[in-house]
Amino acid sequence: MSGAALISAIKASGVRYIVALPDRTTTECVLKPLLADSEVRVVQVCKEDEGVSICAGLHAAGKRSVLLMQYTGLLDSVNALRGVAVDGRNPVCMIVGLLNKEPDIAPKQSKFYGVRIVEPVIEALGMDHHLLEHRGDEAKVGPAIDRAYEQQKPVVMLVGAEPAP
Repeated sequence: MSGAALISAIKASGVRYIVALPDRTTTECVLKPLLADSEVRVVQVCKEDEGVSICAGLHAAGKRSVLLMQYTGLLDSVNALRGVAVDGRNPVCMIVGLLNKEPDIAPKQSKFYGVRIVEPVIEALGMDHHLLEHRGDEAKVGPAIDRAYEQQKPVVMLVGAEPAP
């Protein structure tokens, strides 16, 4: 999957706000190009749970956003996700890098404990999730974002491999 294709899918879904923290999986080919893109506004935050609240606030203002972060930040944000996104019924759309995920190994089968528990945590919160790892997977982004906004619920798109330029 290319970073350019992922960015195009994000923008095609009507997203104009990117709330972000640096993530080794997506920074080079997604975040850095977005920082230079005049069609979107990137809001850089210090903590992932802060990003969850900002995305909810943008939704309240009628704006679509995506939160870019690493899976460790998602795990760190479980309470904010529960309260603000799930209980608050806010369509917080997350693109989450799976640092160290092995190619073509399902996240639940990873030898890395943190990667292995991400999907079960997401499932325990009742959030939809999708794996983005191969060319063509960016086609999942638009429908996932649209569904999140239609159903007023969060969604997580897990990036399993660093996107190509």
